[in-house]
Amino acid sequence: MTDFLLELRCEEIPARMQLKASDDLARLFTEELAKAGLKPASIDSFVTPRRLALIARDLPLETAAVSEEFKGPRTSAPAQALEGFLRKTGLTQDQLEDRDGVWFAVVNKPGRATTDVLAEAVPAVIRAFPWPKSMRWGAASATTESLRWVRPLQGIIALLGGEIVPLSIEGIEAGRETVGHRFHSTGAIRIDGADDYADKLRAAYVIVSLQERQAIIEAKAGEAAAAKGYSVIEDKGLVAENAGLTEWPVPLLGDFDPEFLEVPPEVIQLTLRINQKYFVLRDADGKLAPAFICTANIEAKDGGVAIVAGNRKVLAARLSDARFFWQQDRKTPLADQAKKLGRITFHEKLGTVADKVERVAKLAEWLASEGIVPNCDPVLARQAAELCKADLVTEMVGEFPELQGVMGGYYARAEGLPDAVADAIRDHYKPVGQGDDVPTAPVTVAVSLADKLDTLASFFIEKMPPTGSKDPFALRRAAIAVISLILQNKLSFRLERALLAAADDDLAKFEIIFFSKTEQDLASFFIDRLKVQQKEAGVRHDLIDAVFALGGEDDLVRLLARVKALQSFVATDDGANLLAGYKRAANILKKEGVEQAEAISLSYEPEKAEADLIAALDAAEPQAAQAVAAEEFEGAMAALATLRAPIDAFFETVTVNDADPAKRTTRLALLARVRDAVHNVADFSKISG
Repeated sequence: MTDFLLELRCEEIPARMQLKASDDLARLFTEELAKAGLKPASIDSFVTPRRLALIARDLPLETAAVSEEFKGPRTSAPAQALEGFLRKTGLTQDQLEDRDGVWFAVVNKPGRATTDVLAEAVPAVIRAFPWPKSMRWGAASATTESLRWVRPLQGIIALLGGEIVPLSIEGIEAGRETVGHRFHSTGAIRIDGADDYADKLRAAYVIVSLQERQAIIEAKAGEAAAAKGYSVIEDKGLVAENAGLTEWPVPLLGDFDPEFLEVPPEVIQLTLRINQKYFVLRDADGKLAPAFICTANIEAKDGGVAIVAGNRKVLAARLSDARFFWQQDRKTPLADQAKKLGRITFHEKLGTVADKVERVAKLAEWLASEGIVPNCDPVLARQAAELCKADLVTEMVGEFPELQGVMGGYYARAEGLPDAVADAIRDHYKPVGQGDDVPTAPVTVAVSLADKLDTLASFFIEKMPPTGSKDPFALRRAAIAVISLILQNKLSFRLERALLAAADDDLAKFEIIFFSKTEQDLASFFIDRLKVQQKEAGVRHDLIDAVFALGGEDDLVRLLARVKALQSFVATDDGANLLAGYKRAANILKKEGVEQAEAISLSYEPEKAEADLIAALDAAEPQAAQAVAAEEFEGAMAALATLRAPIDAFFETVTVNDADPAKRTTRLALLARVRDAVHNVADFSKISG
């Protein structure tokens, strides 16, 4: 057994592509070897800005002989079918086996030298590599058949044990030489095998492990910050990005003029992180510190003084721009900024952003006035909604689109608007995704809910719902956000009411989008999202369907309370046995074509179990109905539980399809009553098990 080293060296690989590229190299290489029956004990992957590499451990020097069997056409099949099978297998007809009128081919493949397998596998991996963006280069790029790589490929190391695997691609011959750090190393570096690869490159100021470079950046950035009494704001993505930009990372601490701290901290953080790839620091009080950490790719002779000075100068220019935007934007009130929203198209079928804002303002005011969002001032809700998109036309949001909403909140507070309005402008986009904070302030909830309900209603009215995996307007995310707002704030109201208001009380439009009994109606859409949202909480989707299937239950708070009570109930013996009894009754009724319960008129002396079930139904039906009306769903389940024993006894001792037509009709009507009593709580036919 021996190890195989592969290095593919090129110009700088974008940091965002490196981790996936490293994984793809290991995956494709493993797949290619598997075709020849080779499986390494393990694969170690490496990536730096200038190289992709792997070490495949414990490969045999030869592959084992393998035998493959292929099933062919029937012996009676046309000659063309047999000829095609022979071409596929490379055999002649006398080499085939006739097994019960079907041709079979057994192809024996002798073992091969692993070197030969690798010589074929590596070029195949290179040509099939799935870079998200790639390029051609040099004279060969004149043809579309030439090699594509993320950046021009410059060298290949391919060593099995200590021997070079003879292979080439586009004139690049595999060898044993690589290069070290661009500035700290000169000349070629000879690699003898997999065991000395990482060490020899480390001596040439290249750390081949991405994970090790990340650990160095985190540790040394923390040390540099702590030396000044600061701490680094954790940012795993930025650590990975800096590790992808350097082969020999050296974190350095710099500072900037504290006067720039007058700019909102989110702006400074984005300027440092997005524009400059710097780490942001906090002081001992937890406030933004007037300092940063950049990551150099060299060990500077002056300890990094010149590097820090250069970065400080560039950062000062960036922060000066941000401060200018901050000062200029505050000269124009948000109300005046909002007037410019008529210039921005929201969607060609839905008008401008100004049109959307007016719809949202009207709906937010309605949600507050109707008490759907409790303790919400309708005047403040409308004011916040009218200004919630105004920052979209500001200079700062033009520079940093990520700050939409956030900057509006700052501008609102700076001009003296009520805190509730400023907070609502800031947070009305929330929640943006799973795990995001869900607003709880009444005015914010009203505006956020109105914004998302309007988006959903508008696109569904225009018949643009999500399809399959495509959701260009993020409507699934909007529905999840609506559900989160409703459940987090316990807003008990019928979605039907709110969506009718969102449709501007236009019944024709409303019927398009809600309870239209199609797969694309908004009611079903919300329930599907609720099932997704509640899956992590352990709520069964079939029970959500069971409650929703009754119709008219679109108060999500009430629906979920009902579902949770049902889930607890079906987990008990009473619940499981009642479900079994219900399904038996429903199957009989379906077979007999009984859709509606008829009045029971006894013209004969009922059997004891029959009479007991009638008595149990007489007691349980009103109890369950009253409990549901009072939203005491545990009580409704308890009422249903009293039916369990009578139903069991009924099926044990009573013949439903009696020869006497009167008995048969009465007993079918009794089973229909059982079904309908259960349907007061949920449609048990939707419950699995």
